[in-house]
Amino acid sequence: MQAQTAEPLEVSNARPPAFSELPVLVVGSGPVGIRATQELHRLAPERPLVLFGAEPWAPYNRVRLSALLAGQSGAEELDLSASLPQSEHLLTRFNVPVLRIDRPARQVEDAEGQRYPYRALILATGSRPYIPPIPGIEIPGVFTFRDMTDAERLQARLARSRRTVVLGGGLLGLETARAMARFNTRITVVEHNDHLMFNQLDPTAASLLRRDVQGLGIRVICGQGVRQVLGVSGLEAVVLRSGEELACDTLVVAAGIRPNLDLARDAGLKTRQGILVDDGLRTSDPAIYAVGECAEHRGQVYGLVAPGFEQAAVAAHRIRGRSAQYLGTLSAASLKLAQRAVFSLGQVQDTAWPRVSRVFEDPEQGVYRKLILRRGRLCGALGVGDWPERHRLQEALLHGRRIWPWQLLRFCSQGLLWPEEQDLEIHAWPADATVCNCTGVSLSRLRSAMAAGAASPAALTEATAAGSVCGSCKPQLAALCGQARPDPVAGWKGLGAWALGALLLCLAVLLAPVIPYHGSVQPALAWDWLWRDSLAKQVTGFSLLGLGVLLSMLSLRKRLPRFSWGSFDGWRWLHGAMGLLAVLALVAHTGLRLGHQLNFWLMLCFVLLLLAGTLAGGAIAWAHRLPQRAVIKARRLALSAHIWLLWLPSARARSRIARAGGPLS
Repeated sequence: MQAQTAEPLEVSNARPPAFSELPVLVVGSGPVGIRATQELHRLAPERPLVLFGAEPWAPYNRVRLSALLAGQSGAEELDLSASLPQSEHLLTRFNVPVLRIDRPARQVEDAEGQRYPYRALILATGSRPYIPPIPGIEIPGVFTFRDMTDAERLQARLARSRRTVVLGGGLLGLETARAMARFNTRITVVEHNDHLMFNQLDPTAASLLRRDVQGLGIRVICGQGVRQVLGVSGLEAVVLRSGEELACDTLVVAAGIRPNLDLARDAGLKTRQGILVDDGLRTSDPAIYAVGECAEHRGQVYGLVAPGFEQAAVAAHRIRGRSAQYLGTLSAASLKLAQRAVFSLGQVQDTAWPRVSRVFEDPEQGVYRKLILRRGRLCGALGVGDWPERHRLQEALLHGRRIWPWQLLRFCSQGLLWPEEQDLEIHAWPADATVCNCTGVSLSRLRSAMAAGAASPAALTEATAAGSVCGSCKPQLAALCGQARPDPVAGWKGLGAWALGALLLCLAVLLAPVIPYHGSVQPALAWDWLWRDSLAKQVTGFSLLGLGVLLSMLSLRKRLPRFSWGSFDGWRWLHGAMGLLAVLALVAHTGLRLGHQLNFWLMLCFVLLLLAGTLAGGAIAWAHRLPQRAVIKARRLALSAHIWLLWLPSARARSRIARAGGPLS
């Protein structure tokens, strides 16, 4: 079933109100325009504001459009209307584009012909997709994916598209490919560079990412571009530079963005790639500011939302008469398509100046980490797989921290720069350190929200949007609020009961004496028919095998995005219950006998697998009642052992069962 998009807004013909003083106007209702409005109101709640939005939708979080297209989020989850200040001093003009800026009169004119004077003006006009000049690109069946209108068109296309080509292997292209991989649609990603995410990853990391992408059933072609689009009344195929022809009915262009500069150029503001701004985000007109994807600062246009949030805060402070400077943002990109996260920080591409790099690899866990240093200071980092130090890395990169030789030795051997426990102390982070990378929320902004009354992780999320996307920063939010322990997970009592029961049974299998065979000839007392009767033996054995397979399949709920139905808490609760059933089936099948030689080692492996799972489940269930450091270490160790024992030795056990024509004997 397709996720529903938002309802279009109707145009309002309301006349401009008579403000007691000149308002600040914000042009652009995307996430950056919303953030600028929030900051302006927070700094001066009684000052008038007008927010314009050109799109026919209420404000929404475009960062999560791919989740909407993939059916993982509903339109209501993207709505940003509730985050706007509820104040009589704020006027919103959505579905009303601003057509002209009259700089001498300090007024703007909207699409309804209304004129609004301003004291200061913030342009947050964003960007539009870049459409390369390819012959046939105008044929029906060619789409872009940038805003809610694009998402609505692609949703309507999803059910009847059978072959889709995505042009572009960057962040947006890969997110689009994942979102379109539904309803048995064949997806092909075409990237003109040598590897995916060329500006963010090195070839090794990109090869791991490519393996994950192909694991989702998506074909990847690198080092190629589209030379021509074929079709008459509709799209039929694309021709690559090599001459290969790819049959397709849908082409999604994700080849980059271009800032929206028309309004600024028509007003005579200085532009280059974007609208030129200084460190105060002022344009060539001191009364006009530019923030987000339309602004060019020190020769760079940022195509991510986090820099736009920082720029919005600086511009708001300058307009309200406070000192603030924008000195640039550390380049950061992250992506999670399958079971592994991929991220990149700082300068990771080869440059002319000398530098050194250090690499840590753990192929069994699918972990790849790389540090790039210049003159002993960190200037770039990239990784595939979990990296607990990500927040500290970002802070070290931002301030050019020196990395000492003993830290590099620890990194090369353990994959960590700092002792593990140091990464948990958020109170020791600098104020400008980014806590939530998805929304670009810094520690200083979180502390400001706490000073305004946000005293819980949920309140911080509502006030700043931190933790509202992937949720990986929620432990930091809890620690910042002074919670030594997190809130209980949903269904923790049941999960804890399953874990405790399974733990006791596993210990019984390992330590309790075997259940003896029945020595009497009385049929009524022959309890050992479970182990003597071949049919009963096969029933319990194959039940055990089936539960093991189902338990391994349940882990896909976390690892693969397409397994998105149902809550993760519910799946985890079911996983614990089935783990207990697996132990019961093991007892019924063996009578606490571990067997001999190969059978003994296979059974021991299976019992240890269940034991590691029960320990992990218990750590999750009682995390809110136990010391947090111990819980984190126990979870990490138990989960690693659980996964390793599941996919390696237990695979041999299942193979042994299959070759024997039945369960272990």
